[in-house]
Amino acid sequence: MTQAIFTLSAFGDEIAHDLETQLDVLAAEGIAALELRGAWGQNILDLHQAQLARAATLLRMRSFQVSAIGSPIGKSPLDAPRAFELERLERAIAAADVLGTRSIRIFSFYVDADAHAACRDEVLARMELLAERAAHAGVMLLHENEKGIYGDTPERCRDILATVGSPALRMAFDPANFVQVGVAPLARAWPLLAEDTVHVHVKDALFATGEVRPAGAGDGEIGGLLAALAVRGYRGFLTLEPHLAIAGPAGGFSGVEGMHTAVCALRALLADLPA
Repeated sequence: MTQAIFTLSAFGDEIAHDLETQLDVLAAEGIAALELRGAWGQNILDLHQAQLARAATLLRMRSFQVSAIGSPIGKSPLDAPRAFELERLERAIAAADVLGTRSIRIFSFYVDADAHAACRDEVLARMELLAERAAHAGVMLLHENEKGIYGDTPERCRDILATVGSPALRMAFDPANFVQVGVAPLARAWPLLAEDTVHVHVKDALFATGEVRPAGAGDGEIGGLLAALAVRGYRGFLTLEPHLAIAGPAGGFSGVEGMHTAVCALRALLADLPA
């Protein structure tokens, strides 16, 4: 059996706007990987070339990896032109090239709660276009499940992955986001998505209220998920996205103390895994 290797990463903009502060705090926590969603108060897709170069220099000086570009691609309505997200993908690819990662987090478009069937063909057509461009550029798109988008449930996530059928489109598994749509992550989502999961976001949540909690303090079955990943010989990132102070559609915030709480909670669960 392949030995699992878990590499911790985090959304640094949950700590502070300033990138150097993000790196300082994560380094103090013993984490040397960053999921880059925002720096200096700007979204990753809005950073100009000089800012990306500066970020790359800071990361290299501190020996940090970039686990993925935490883009907002796919967080848009279907009445927006297809070209809108294709253009944003070009910016994400350019950022990935500068920052030394081949992974880009995406979503599967905002859809009204009663319109999934009617919107399916258009969503899948757009996801196929994105995957085709990603494959040509040599990057991998990581689809994150999230409430309010087409791929909010494991069944629809599986529909996207199976229908597009591209090695350039894989799954970023987020247990808290499944909890927030009433889905048991381990019992219902994992059996459908294990084969395509190459990236994991770590936050927990409560079924009763949707409140986001540190790993192990909610209904996200994260301890069981880590055990299942270990059995599969997972070798990849566990990216902390704690959302402990603010949780919203554009991202979240935890602050220095919130990130420390999240790191300690995850490490406690990892320590409980069988040797």
